[in-house]
Amino acid sequence: MANAERQGAWQGRRVLVTGGGGFIGSALVWELNGRGCTDIVIADSAPQAERSRYLRHLTFTDYVEPEKTLSLLVAGKLGKFDFALHLGACSSTTETNREYLYRNNFEFSRDLAEWARSAGTRFVYASSAATYGDGSAGMDDASPENLERLKPLNLYGESKHLMDLHAWRQGWLEHVVALKYFNVFGPNEEHKGDMRSVVNKSFAQVTQTGVIRLFKSYRPEYGDGEQRRDFLYVKDAVRMTLHLAAQRQAAGVFNVGSGEAHTWNELAGAIFAALGREPRIEYMEMPQAIRDKYQYFTEATIGKLRSTGYAQPITPLGEAVRDYVRNYLVPGKALGEADCEAGNANLGSP
Repeated sequence: MANAERQGAWQGRRVLVTGGGGFIGSALVWELNGRGCTDIVIADSAPQAERSRYLRHLTFTDYVEPEKTLSLLVAGKLGKFDFALHLGACSSTTETNREYLYRNNFEFSRDLAEWARSAGTRFVYASSAATYGDGSAGMDDASPENLERLKPLNLYGESKHLMDLHAWRQGWLEHVVALKYFNVFGPNEEHKGDMRSVVNKSFAQVTQTGVIRLFKSYRPEYGDGEQRRDFLYVKDAVRMTLHLAAQRQAAGVFNVGSGEAHTWNELAGAIFAALGREPRIEYMEMPQAIRDKYQYFTEATIGKLRSTGYAQPITPLGEAVRDYVRNYLVPGKALGEADCEAGNANLGSP
């Protein structure tokens, strides 16, 4: 796709990005900048330490606190927007405060969607593959009525699922986009603490100890480290997101994944390869508190995404890990920093 064509949908557009100071949100702002879009308002909590670094090389016009966002929008004090890309949420899969998750992940999303509808703003929001639970009800995004069959394994997944159900029952999924992100990894996730990807955590383990530690399996059909996940590079995730946002005819639930499951052992092997080291893997006990909430297999069906005209190749796992490790983790760089902008940071872009 020609660069001019890529930029056409976004140059001159005004975009609200909630969670724009976080992981996928800041990557989304980075990609928007690359497409010539700079009239961006970020709604997020005050950036601290790592997150301030993510924004240093990005261009946007305003930054507002989440608690003030809706009232400012309703009062018209932030102006009109062509797109509202809602990435802001509590993303902790181990959070136990149901009220907090309900308020942040459901109520705010619901109210923002209602504002967008009244304002004529294209609304795209982040759901999660966590809504699929153990996968026994499938991971197919083609039939919205299947939402009622899903049983998330944790409160985080439940809070995201509530929004999906509400959007479906209200008929919103006929004109908004819900993105079920799978295991996204990549630059700008350092602030996430224990919610960082295994790539990020394992890089730290290897550099400190030379070993990657993975969870043992507690199901006989899976060997240790053979649990399988759909890993997706954040650069692919934001390209998919912007494609669906720009396709006005696209509506409903969409899986955002690679479409191919890989084992944790394969992922660990890719990290060692990126560092030029021989693999050394140890298997540790999984905490009792999460054993019955653990997803052993996730794999996105992405035929619905492809049917909207998304034809870009998805970065292979080994290539994505190598780019992340060598161009961001080793030098300690965020997206948009000078030495990444010349070529490496745009790996896979058309």
